[in-house]
Amino acid sequence: MVTTRPAVLPDLPTLAKLFDAYRQFYKQAADLSGAEAFIAERLRAQDTHLICAELDGIMVGFTHLFPSFTSTRMARVFILNDLFVLPSARGKGAGRALLAAAKDYGQREGAVSLYLSTQIENTSAQALYEGDGWALSTGFIPYDFSLSKPERDG
Repeated sequence: MVTTRPAVLPDLPTLAKLFDAYRQFYKQAADLSGAEAFIAERLRAQDTHLICAELDGIMVGFTHLFPSFTSTRMARVFILNDLFVLPSARGKGAGRALLAAAKDYGQREGAVSLYLSTQIENTSAQALYEGDGWALSTGFIPYDFSLSKPERDG
């Protein structure tokens, strides 16, 4: 059975491994210590919201919501920035449970919408999102501008 819950600091070792696997899925070099530092900072600062998915009591995935605002609607929104489920746990409801938990959290926080993006090639994620009622945005064209990454202290 899949359950979801907010991540807490004691989840850090397992959550960091999942986060590092997520980054590697997106062709980033493995960096477990960097993943742990990043997630620890998010949990301590409480500036984002991490939700864990557990299958029979074992953490198998997470989603990561970043708060933002929509100027045109003058309201709060959340960016569903990350969603990852271990390959061995896919197809067992963890992804859908994470999406449901994200929607529930957004509603409780008074957000008017959730946004996400995924790689064009990630058709399995697209099927999950579309099957869950998410609509492909046709009104806006996304752009990116890369800034140089600041050096980490230490």
